[in-house]
Order: sequence, then C-alpha cells, then structure tokens
Amino acid sequence: MSARDPLVVSDNLTKHFPMAGGHQVHALDGVSLQIHEQEIVGLVGESGSGKSTYGKTLIGLHHKTAGTVTYRGEQLPQRYRAADFQHYARRMQMIFQDPYSSLNPRMTVGEIVGEGLKLHSKLSNQQIRDRVGDWLQRVGLEPDHMSRYPHEFSGGQRQRIGVARALILEPEFVVCDEPISALDVSVQAQVVNLLDELKKSMGLTLLFIAHDLSMVRYVSDRMAVMYLGTVVEVGPANQVFFEPRHPYTEVLVGSNPEPDPEAERHRASTTITGEIPSPVDVPAGCRFANRCPKVMDVCRSETPALIPLVDAADRDVACHLYQQA
Repeated sequence: MSARDPLVVSDNLTKHFPMAGGHQVHALDGVSLQIHEQEIVGLVGESGSGKSTYGKTLIGLHHKTAGTVTYRGEQLPQRYRAADFQHYARRMQMIFQDPYSSLNPRMTVGEIVGEGLKLHSKLSNQQIRDRVGDWLQRVGLEPDHMSRYPHEFSGGQRQRIGVARALILEPEFVVCDEPISALDVSVQAQVVNLLDELKKSMGLTLLFIAHDLSMVRYVSDRMAVMYLGTVVEVGPANQVFFEPRHPYTEVLVGSNPEPDPEAERHRASTTITGEIPSPVDVPAGCRFANRCPKVMDVCRSETPALIPLVDAADRDVACHLYQQA
C-alpha cells in the first residue's frame, strides 16, 4: 500500500445499463480500487472491458447501480444532481477521448475553456479572458487562439484545448479517458509529457485510461487491468508489465508490439483465443475462463476474489491459480 493517503476509493462499484426485455448490460461488477493522492493509476484492458464506464461513474457522469465512491473520505452521491456537479466540479474533472466530439463546435476556444470559470467563479469577463489566455499558453497554444473554433485546429491542438478546459479550475483529481488514442504517435508523446508536467506542477492525481500498455507503464505509478467489468490485477506499473501474474495480463502484455521492428519480426505471436463473453449474459465463475490457457475446473464455477499475492508486495490478483496455492 502506498504511504500516500487514498484520495479516491471505489468499493464494490457496480454499473448496469438497462435494456429492453428486462436485460442488463453488466458494464461494471464490483470494482474496488484505491487511487492515492498525487499518483497516476493506469487502467488497461480490451475495448468493452468497462474502463471508460468506470472513469465516468467515479466522477458522477453515470449514476451508480451499487457500491460506493469516496473522495477524501466523503461518500459521493449515488446519483448526481445539478448541485452535486456544481459542488464537485472544482475537485474532479475529465479529459475525454475524442477531442473533436467533446468540444462544442458553436463555441469559440475562449468560451469553451472559460466556461468552467463562468459557472464556478466570481471573476470578471476580463479576468476570465486573462486566465484562459494563460492556460492556452500553458498547454502550448497561443492566447489569440481564443477567437477560433475547434474545427480550425489539429487533433493534438484540440486535445490541448480539452486539457486546458479540464485543468483551468485546478482540480485535484482528473480522469484521462484515452486522451491519446485518437492522436498521431508523434502528438501522443507531446500530450503525455504535457500531462506529466502539469501533474508535477499542480500535484494532480490522475486515472489514466488507455489501450497502449507501454505508454501506460511509462506514465503510471500503478496499473490496474480490467476484463469484462472486473479488475483482475493491480500493482506497480513496471511489475505488472514485466512480471504479469494473471493469465489475461500475460496475454495482454504479450500482444503488445515491440518498439524494435527487428525484434517484433522474430517475436512469437501471442493472441487471445475465443470470444469475449457477452456483458448481457455473464458466465458463472471466472469471466476469462473460456479464453484462458491455464483454465481449471474451478474457474468455470467459482468467481475468484481479488486478493493480495503472498510473494509480492502491493500486488493483487483475481485468479484461482493463486487462491488454491
């Protein structure tokens, strides 16, 4: 456990989306995770594993089906009202995945970035303009960009606008929902370095959601691995990446491409066989059982709990391989 105090804690957090016919999509099922003050937790997993839903449920954009979220020991509402968003917006913000669809095309950059200050501060219009200009410079843009519209910028520049919009209120906790997945590789590094710089200068706590395991390992202090709405492994980022324990983490890391083209050509191919189960009809037992190369009989009937590893500090794994040892 980190010496730093937990800032955000989810306990058995569950989110189900209702469907026609009484069915439900099990987007999150009992996710418990601590995010410590001034640390970056990387959240990885395949598309559809529940990563974005977890981030949005943490900060109230989705109401909770069950479980709790606490912020500095204060339990957050199950379903946010307008007053709750008003209260917590200065503490928690989100940087969205698509920097184009998350920006209002009818608003100028100055209006987009300054909107939070208009709603949550008593600053004058000129003070807001000055603050917006300062933040545009801070994220690598120019103050005279305030009069332009989102379509006049590149993808990387639009993501910088999204960063400025989220951080101008100087929150403590920021959910970064795949902030680099829609960007060119050269721009990805710029945005990641920008976030790292702002994290250090502002003392931010980040939940960094991404597909790229190498990038998550680079930016994160700890890494959590999700599969079909549950967390299957948590630990220090380097340990999870270089010494994965859960079979799903092993194949996920194994499928990550090598940066060296020559090494990638000679690397043995690692693929996950089988189909991911439907989140509407979740199977009994371990949700990875039908695709796991190490599956046992118990895996198909009993759901493994996320428990600490005996032989590794700060490592939690949900797998019967370790619960039977």
